[in-house]
Amino acid sequence: MNNYRECRDTRVRPTCPFCGLPIARPKEPDVHRPGEMPVGSCSCGAVYAFDATGHNLGAAFSEALVFGCNMDWDLAWNLLPEEDYLEALVEHYDIESNLIVPAGSYEGRRISGALYFVRLHNDIREVTGQGVQKKLRRFMPVSPEPPVKRNAQKSFTRRDVEEWVREYRLEPLQDAAGRDNRIIRDLQRLLYTGDRVLRFKAADALGRACKVIAQRDPGAVAKLLQRLFTSVSNADYGASNWGAIDAIGAIIAGSPGMFAGYIPTLYQFLEDEELRPDVLRALGVIAEAKPELIQKSGVFFASYLRDGKPETRGYAAWLLGKLDYSGTKPGTAEVKKALEGARSDEHETGIYTGGRLEMKTVGRLAAEALEKMNRR
Repeated sequence: MNNYRECRDTRVRPTCPFCGLPIARPKEPDVHRPGEMPVGSCSCGAVYAFDATGHNLGAAFSEALVFGCNMDWDLAWNLLPEEDYLEALVEHYDIESNLIVPAGSYEGRRISGALYFVRLHNDIREVTGQGVQKKLRRFMPVSPEPPVKRNAQKSFTRRDVEEWVREYRLEPLQDAAGRDNRIIRDLQRLLYTGDRVLRFKAADALGRACKVIAQRDPGAVAKLLQRLFTSVSNADYGASNWGAIDAIGAIIAGSPGMFAGYIPTLYQFLEDEELRPDVLRALGVIAEAKPELIQKSGVFFASYLRDGKPETRGYAAWLLGKLDYSGTKPGTAEVKKALEGARSDEHETGIYTGGRLEMKTVGRLAAEALEKMNRR
């Protein structure tokens, strides 16, 4: 996989694993987002991202893929390996000298950096290539800095994570997410507890933790989303009350700019009447963060106010209250009429907010949605 050019001092020039040509030192923008990695491009069209530690290869892959897509996250997450792109890894890269050090150390320094290469297929590069090169021309070469020793930070246990979630203590939870992706596993475990409120809290906490992790390793969060969707698709009948769908909604709501492309997959689950209340609840969480992401019309959601399940009716009313659906927008009259018809519905639905679950009647939720619509 690695492609080296031999030098007398055992260091070698880095070359593209796809075409064999020498590559330039990765660059970075003057102002960059937290966790963003330096990137570069070969004349053959391949792009690459630099991981200084060699341990965040998932993040490096994501960085290279998204950069190759001209920062189009939706496009990137819809591409398939082999079918749409090829990938390769070059290890023991020293950004200070822009050389490969096969021995793994040089002048007392440990060389553990890696370059993750992605080469999109021609039809995709034709669309994205010009934008990639335009961005790269504005970037600056990385200025190597001496390694900084980090203060030792206390680790955390599964028991710590469960305690933080139960007590809804978000600060230590988000701090732990900034240090270790392992918290994803510990939080995911809590999605399957029999305690409904704890499940809601765990999904909420997972969304907040993933917002932190996505800044440095979006690939890890994308893989989690894929696992959650798979768990929902493969669940036995009646297992829809577990927290996977709530977690999906919380993750997308926490990082909508990165993961909004997964919303259409959520819509597909609306066809399952067992999953429908959970999906409407997840869409409501997303709408609360960014209502313009919910593309289905208010009339579509208003149809669920006549559903046979009280939970479905309740979450439909709650979701409608999150959408910007008012004024002269087409369908406003139909939505208001449906909500008016639901005001007498006395069945209760549990609404989770900020660590607490409050029971509200469908009629109250419909009245609150109408009030919000009339204020807009």
